[in-house]
Amino acid sequence: MQVARTVLGQLGGNRFAAMTGAHNFAGDNNSIQFSFRGSRKANKCRVALNSMDLYDVSFYKYNSRTADLKKVSEHNGIYCDMLQDIFTDETGLYTTL
Repeated sequence: MQVARTVLGQLGGNRFAAMTGAHNFAGDNNSIQFSFRGSRKANKCRVALNSMDLYDVSFYKYNSRTADLKKVSEHNGIYCDMLQDIFTDETGLYTTL
């Protein structure tokens, strides 16, 4: 769970959650995933730590009516200081004021 806490902190912590409407956080030893509101392109994100100590970030669009989950985009080999910019570029949601 330490990786999940670290990634959430690098995204902006509670301010990130408030700005993006992020909720349903779930984490394990190497990743964190969550849902968010406000973006037409994607509504779920997964950030995983890879073997090179970099992040792999995936964005998904989930349709609850049809239970359909489609991968929108994937970014591999991301440094921690790039997480907020990639999230903003993919979703159009700002992570800070």
